[in-house]
Amino acid sequence: SIFAALKPGATLGLSHGFLLGYLESVGESFPKGNDVIAVCPKGMGPSVRRLYEQGKSKKGAGINASFAVHQDVTGKATETALAWAAALGSPFMFATTMSDEYKSDIYGERGILLGAVHAIVEGLFRRFIKQGMTPEEAFINSSESITGPITKKISKQGILKVYTDLSPADKLLFEKAYSAAYKPALEICAEMYDEVASGNEIKSVVMHGSRLAEFPMGKIDGTFTWKVGEKVRAARIEENIPLNPTTAGVYIAVMMAQIDVLKRNGHSFSEIVNESVIEAVDSLCPYMHFKGVSFMVDNCSTTARLGSRKWAPRFDYILEQLAYPALDNDAPVQSALLEAFKSNSVHAAVDACCRMRPSVDISLFAESTMLERTMA
Repeated sequence: SIFAALKPGATLGLSHGFLLGYLESVGESFPKGNDVIAVCPKGMGPSVRRLYEQGKSKKGAGINASFAVHQDVTGKATETALAWAAALGSPFMFATTMSDEYKSDIYGERGILLGAVHAIVEGLFRRFIKQGMTPEEAFINSSESITGPITKKISKQGILKVYTDLSPADKLLFEKAYSAAYKPALEICAEMYDEVASGNEIKSVVMHGSRLAEFPMGKIDGTFTWKVGEKVRAARIEENIPLNPTTAGVYIAVMMAQIDVLKRNGHSFSEIVNESVIEAVDSLCPYMHFKGVSFMVDNCSTTARLGSRKWAPRFDYILEQLAYPALDNDAPVQSALLEAFKSNSVHAAVDACCRMRPSVDISLFAESTMLERTMA
């Protein structure tokens, strides 16, 4: 009905490539007589708004965006897309295709952006308690370590800097965790990408949507982990949060697995870095740092919220069954994996993107017209 109402010469503008994936899955296409473009900010809606508002007083504040021209009937589609991106406050834009956009985006939010990081925190929290930490210490060394020093260093100095700045003893702990976690994470990431690229994941979201009236999405921060987190955040002293090397090894192993699958499937470095690194550290993790996992996940799209709930348990299970036992059994460091990590071509791209990051950190304390969703 929307397509039927489009006037000749009108532009159909999208902020996500999901609709293309859906149309492909049902054998349909966009109307031929209209420009079809996408401008896709690399962050959830609330973060786009908050950084846009911060840009009123600080030049360069904003979320980077990808843009795609799917159909150019008028010959002006590219100019329209770039103007739209500038109007959203995006300081940098990069070209993609609508197909690559939805594949990388739907895949990424199920991985390190949302689902996988939720799984990592839950699993490491349990593990650290078993090793003798108090619940508060376990949360600080898992969730707080990720959303604090680990992602902040990645944001401004790159992934590799987290590793190279460690002491010799901590480097060994990182290496063991990375070696144990990379291959299990790669297995899930490869499956996840195939599910998205084949259209199966989009069909799953559509089918789940028809069940939401009967089975609405429930809270995901009601577990012991996140109740402890509320107490930890209330007493937080930011500069005292430790960079736990085991946590860093697991988190970065999953991030690199996600990156490597996108590389294998021919995505551009701009897309790979934005969908696997920048969106995680500059848009999403600040929300988890502020109020916990639900505040991060549930301020995203329905597609992202459903996907995170579906795939987080898969990451949790495979890390619990394969990665953490390898650590318990003191499995040797896999030197080939570590060398591949250190020499990965993505690091140069991440370093370049660090120089093009927004001019400010997102502020969740600043006055804003944005009203984030809070699950009852």
